[in-house]
Parts: sequence; C-alpha cells; structure tokens
Amino acid sequence: MNSNQKLLAGAFALSVLLSIGGCDSMSRQERNTAIGAGAGAVGGAVLTNGSAAGTLGGAAVGGVIGHEVDKKDND
Repeated sequence: MNSNQKLLAGAFALSVLLSIGGCDSMSRQERNTAIGAGAGAVGGAVLTNGSAAGTLGGAAVGGVIGHEVDKKDND
C-alpha cells in the first residue's frame, strides 16, 4: 500500500468517525452498523491494497457485523 492509499484510508476513517458523531438521532444499532461499515471499508482497503472490491466487501461485512452486535439486546 503506497502512501497515497494510506492517506486516503486514514482520511476516510476520520470522515466516517466525524460524521457518526453528528448522528444523535440514530439508534445504537444504526450507529453500530455505520461504525462497522466504516471500519470494514478501511480494513478491506488495507488488506487488498486499496482495491474497490476489497473496500466494498469490507464495508458490507463490517456493516452486517455492526448491525448484529447489538441485535440480541434489542430483542
């Protein structure tokens, strides 16, 4: 992963975290989904050297995991 990709991944992670901070109306489960998707996207980008498929796949998997984390407490 070159320095431009690392910078892009870091900027994306920071923007996701900052945007989630402004979502007071989101439920805990929705917030976990967004955080999981953001973290998964960064992880997917890092693991696949910045490929779009890896980034999107990581976001999808992270979003599903984030969504399911708090689901048991809501039932």
